[in-house]
Amino acid sequence: MSQAPPQPSSTAHSPLKIAYVPGVTPGKWISRWNERRGRALDAAQVEEDRILAVLRSREADLVFLRIPEEGFERPADLHAIPLYREQPVVAAPKDHPLAAFDEVHLADLSGESFLDAVELGSPAMALEVAASGAGLLILPMSVARLHSRRDVITRPVQGMEGSRIAVAWLQETEDQDVDEFIGIVRGRTANSSRQPSSRQEPAKKKARKAPAPAAGSKAGGKGAGRPARQGKPGAGRTPRRKPGKGRA
Repeated sequence: MSQAPPQPSSTAHSPLKIAYVPGVTPGKWISRWNERRGRALDAAQVEEDRILAVLRSREADLVFLRIPEEGFERPADLHAIPLYREQPVVAAPKDHPLAAFDEVHLADLSGESFLDAVELGSPAMALEVAASGAGLLILPMSVARLHSRRDVITRPVQGMEGSRIAVAWLQETEDQDVDEFIGIVRGRTANSSRQPSSRQEPAKKKARKAPAPAAGSKAGGKGAGRPARQGKPGAGRTPRRKPGKGRA
């Protein structure tokens, strides 16, 4: 009775899907993925307030999200690994006194009015309002660069908590390519024993050359199976004298 051929897994032809918040640049990780793996990869930028919803709805297999530098509480249904810290900057109109400094301390900004990007709808809109002189805006440097404007200057701010970028995925995920991509993000090489693809490959065994058999030891060869020849009985013994011989 013939059996139906095995069907490929659901991940065999579907692309690996990642999503990332504005300011993250995953290009180098995607390039390494394409060099190592044959599976396609789809990447999409998603606003911060939707990033976890996209992950939980399985529109993405893993996501890069922005978390507080301190005090982040990981949701119980997720794995999350912090990757790097983001430098906070202050944005101001190009004719603001801050333009005279290379960087500022948070204490130097006391008495200033600050804008809230969330209340204004987006960082891009908040930067537009900051350009008008309505207030200063503090945001990650990567986001400020993404929405840079000629009429706005930015300066690094010291003495304040920044943010971090983390990679997250669902705890119930069983797709080994998720682990594979996370290994790439963490800098593992293709031959790392911690990469799933490396563990799947059969271990290469070094062929050992067998020692040459001794002459006459081959099965069925000359002398095989023959008992060792024994000498004649009495050989090597001193012959007994017959009575009367050898006497004077």
